Amino acid sequence: MRAGPNRGTWALLGDRSFDDTAGGGRPDRRALILVENLSVPFDRRVWQECTTLRDAGWTVHVICPQGSKRDTEPEAVIDGVRIHRYPLRAATGGPAGYLREYGSALWHTARLARKVGPVDVVHACNPPDLLFLPALWLKRRGARFVFDQHDLVPELYLSRFDRGEDLLYRAVCALERRTYRAADVVLATNESYRDVAIRRGGRRPEDVFVVRSAPAIDRFQPVPPEPELKRGKPHLLCYLGVMGPQDGVDYALRSLAKLRDELGRTDWHAVFVGSGDAFDAMVELSRRLGLSEQVQFTGRIPDADLVRYLSTADVCLSPDPRNPLNDVSTMNKVLEYMAMGRPIVSFDLKEARVSAGDAAVYAPASDEAEFARLIALLLDDPEKRAGMGKTGQERISGPLSWRNSQASLLAAYTAACRDRTAVSSGAPVRTGKRQRR
Repeated sequence: MRAGPNRGTWALLGDRSFDDTAGGGRPDRRALILVENLSVPFDRRVWQECTTLRDAGWTVHVICPQGSKRDTEPEAVIDGVRIHRYPLRAATGGPAGYLREYGSALWHTARLARKVGPVDVVHACNPPDLLFLPALWLKRRGARFVFDQHDLVPELYLSRFDRGEDLLYRAVCALERRTYRAADVVLATNESYRDVAIRRGGRRPEDVFVVRSAPAIDRFQPVPPEPELKRGKPHLLCYLGVMGPQDGVDYALRSLAKLRDELGRTDWHAVFVGSGDAFDAMVELSRRLGLSEQVQFTGRIPDADLVRYLSTADVCLSPDPRNPLNDVSTMNKVLEYMAMGRPIVSFDLKEARVSAGDAAVYAPASDEAEFARLIALLLDDPEKRAGMGKTGQERISGPLSWRNSQASLLAAYTAACRDRTAVSSGAPVRTGKRQRR
């Protein structure tokens, strides 16, 4: 069962599996978190999980790719968490390029896992759904496997490549099944993902824990607005996030063109913060739509600059189109807008409503004209914007806060490690072969 939000960290760790039976103290518990998608600590969700486990008395190791501009050191110890990073080139060339990337990542992950040595828990974050392979290797050596499902890879494949349910789609479905089967417990980012783990993955409800992503409140503290960021316009619009084929930046840009051309609104400047493999294409689309003077692309920027833009923004944009992935996924940018007290315009997606509630207004899926109309509506109603912003902050500090997810994360680890004796960092790595007599 998932832990209630009022249970404290140490109450969750009161299980006998976390006690030293000889002296009543806690033995050293070792966790290894495997990440392929982003570097750490840049991956904020993974970093929150790392620090939660560290504060609960775990020794935490992370294996992840190196960043291009930050998180570049091959090895680092940050706030007590040991991070092992490997070089990884960005995938190009469609599905074949991703297979090459994942193959390289698996090789480096296995190499570094041997260096880390025995662990109590191997915690693998997808995508891809290939990390069950090193997890199985570690399970044979006594670890328990926690599968942290960041994305539904079959839905990601359908949404990103538009190739239908072809051979590769069936392959990623098979890999997902193998991952579910190998895991001792599953972490789901929302109830929609939990339902998939139970229905499609065949997992018992008591083995699936909802650990929602939540912004780090200390990172998102509003500062006084800076009117100069509006480039001489009365209003600032802001987009924050990844710019990939499925993220809807093109929908946002076409909506802004309609805001200008069909609604006659030129009283705004827009800033798009973030990067991704569609970044150059989005800059070009902005140019073709004649938006270059009113739309600014910053790329990735330091946290301090991000907070400046969000503190000044009048309306924030969540233009993710409805597709098999987006409709059931929790968008981090929505949560971050809410933490900053910003009103949101979103397309009408199932999990967008679960996250934002009345902190957003919703256009029918892919309706760019209505998306533009809702932007104009909010620009003309500062009282409504303020009320929506307050609602968002209350949700982030209440039902959607990270402290609730912390309780669920630690409950999942308790369930995974029940009745297990802690490994020793100096213990030999078992090979799984029978000893000769």
